Amino acid sequence: MNWDRIEGNWKQFKGSAKQQWGQLTNDQLDVTAGKRDKLVGRIQETYGITKEESEEQVSLWLSKQKEMKQ
Repeated sequence: MNWDRIEGNWKQFKGSAKQQWGQLTNDQLDVTAGKRDKLVGRIQETYGITKEESEEQVSLWLSKQKEMKQ
């Protein structure tokens, strides 16, 4: 699964993202609109972590989504 699929089906994946990053509000997730860079930025801002840590979390989350879809 590539990120284009996540972005195109964001409404379906948003719930999983909310479970992963519970401090993000629905409004924040809506604003990201499935854009990876926006999601990384929101996670970084909300959780006070580095961009690298946020990128790693998103990559791990994406891997989980791939596993769930198989």
